[in-house]
Amino acid sequence: MDRGRGRMLPLLALHAASEYYRLPWKPPVTAGLLAANSLIYLRPAFLRNILPSIDEVWFNAHLILKHRDLKRFFLSAFYHVGEPHLVCNMMSLLWKGIQLETSMGSAEFASMVAALLGMSQGITLVLAKSLLLFFDYERPYYSEYAVGFSGVLFAMKVVLNSQSENYTDFLGILIVPTRYTAWAELILIQLFVPGVSFLGHLGGILAGILYLWLKGTYSGAAPLTLLYRGISSALRWPMRIVRNLFRSPTTWISGRGTSRGARSVSDKWRSQACTDDNSGLSSICELSGLPSNRNDNGFSPRHLHRSHDLPSDELRRRRIDRFGR
Repeated sequence: MDRGRGRMLPLLALHAASEYYRLPWKPPVTAGLLAANSLIYLRPAFLRNILPSIDEVWFNAHLILKHRDLKRFFLSAFYHVGEPHLVCNMMSLLWKGIQLETSMGSAEFASMVAALLGMSQGITLVLAKSLLLFFDYERPYYSEYAVGFSGVLFAMKVVLNSQSENYTDFLGILIVPTRYTAWAELILIQLFVPGVSFLGHLGGILAGILYLWLKGTYSGAAPLTLLYRGISSALRWPMRIVRNLFRSPTTWISGRGTSRGARSVSDKWRSQACTDDNSGLSSICELSGLPSNRNDNGFSPRHLHRSHDLPSDELRRRRIDRFGR
């Protein structure tokens, strides 16, 4: 894989860092996609033995169908043939991802990207096979090799611009409604950039249209969205436990009194019914069985439980049961 002089990747990293620095909320899924694509391209030493080579993941309709090669089907989108290819796609991903993830939320955005990836690759595969079966059009598409994230990016562009009422000017050559810019880019890129995958880009556009149609017909949360939220919640659960274990009680001073934000084992309260001391973590007196005689602010309520709320024989019996004779 030709990496050129390596001058463009630092510029990409600097641009991404500056964009994220100015954002009040940092979209994590977009950052993860940028990092994943970049690491796969750079192939650092700790990943070299794990990641397959680009020759093993080229998207080729003939090989995918012949060998049922899911590795080529899914992983080809994350590989790039050179530094300009990677940087161009990642700059587009940065711009589109920040806007979409900020408006949709990370869970829905992640599920959308996964859906667009599968649909764009699947539609491209179906188109290549259909051209072979119905038009005997094998060499240009059915046997071509392609990699890159551009199919997903075309689908994301369709979703991003679907509600736009603006117009876009293409270098003074063409002015089109923004919602149709993906189609204009498909034609212009094919005319001016040699060697690009026309079928892959077309599959991305059709995947974006299909995604919008499916989303419009289904009112509930997407299954992938629910799955992502479940995984995120499961991953955050241990961190919440650790944070709660090491969280110290917070005391605020206001006016003439204090109020505790959290109770600890050392905070004790005395029951007015039996004068027994109880742990601050318990709201029920262990001896009398009556509720705490203070509210959450540490002050006693107007009604205090008196010793005659329970018969003296009952109190004596409970003390004996608790402490022994």
